[in-house]
Amino acid sequence: MRICVLALEGLFDTGLAVTLDSLRAANGLAVRALGGSPRFDVTVVGVRKRVRSGHGFTIPVQPITPALKPDWVIVPALNATTPELLLPALARPDAADAKAQLQAWRAQGARIAASCIGTFLLAEAGLLDGREATSTWSLAPLFRQRYPLVKLDETRMLVASDIGVTAGAALGHLDLALWLIRQTSPELAALVSRYLLADIRSSQAPYIIPNHLAQHDPLIQRFEQWARKQLRNGFSLQDAANALATSPRSLQRRCQEVLGKSPLAYFQDLRVERAQSLLHGSGLDIEAIASEVGYADGATLRTLLRQRLGRGVRDLRADLL
Repeated sequence: MRICVLALEGLFDTGLAVTLDSLRAANGLAVRALGGSPRFDVTVVGVRKRVRSGHGFTIPVQPITPALKPDWVIVPALNATTPELLLPALARPDAADAKAQLQAWRAQGARIAASCIGTFLLAEAGLLDGREATSTWSLAPLFRQRYPLVKLDETRMLVASDIGVTAGAALGHLDLALWLIRQTSPELAALVSRYLLADIRSSQAPYIIPNHLAQHDPLIQRFEQWARKQLRNGFSLQDAANALATSPRSLQRRCQEVLGKSPLAYFQDLRVERAQSLLHGSGLDIEAIASEVGYADGATLRTLLRQRLGRGVRDLRADLL
């Protein structure tokens, strides 16, 4: 498999490093442990002759030539973690050239992969329009507003589509690399995972911080503050709208636009977050915790936690050991 890693100025150092190290480990293990040959021919390329990482290190890149025909192109994240940093980076001339190059590669049949903020570049190029995708959960409201044609689900760690694959935040680069390795050999991917002490993750949901998402919109921020005070009392859309001096329809619409979910679903997120906190930081049993977040019994809370986090109460408490 021939892979081009497209490096842009100011990229996320860890994202590039973990991608290259994972693929290099896979090549080594394919030879030493499986008695085969290297699976990946990896080239780091740039749309500029000189590329520096977010920490200022010079990244040795190869020029892009017509003869370069990759099977896969990987786009590591930019080291721009806020809208104020990201939007100017996406407007740079090198970003425009990178988008054009991605479109050209895709037209030639290459598949495209990106993690974290790298997914924004794919969306800018129109490659994700009409397709399911994931991205860094922390900038999901911006992504959703900027690219309304993309079917974003930031709770997922990996989303494959006909054009390639997108992955989640930061160390989602590792999940992406392991996914690519698995496409050539599940056995090799399992070996790399064990050597790197890397668990395969299917969801970003346990890592999402609801408060961070609420900061993107004044109404949602006020809704979050109201909701936290109401956790023990349960949810009423009409009560929420009255408290915020808006209509239920307006609150529903704004939650969908910013968060990609209903007010009730966001209220459930806050319940899960509070329950996790109590599981980790209190001696309360599950029945008492259920009461704290507005449920009559622990069974309902157990079901919610398993649905949202994919783990039971015993597993969540085991995290403390």
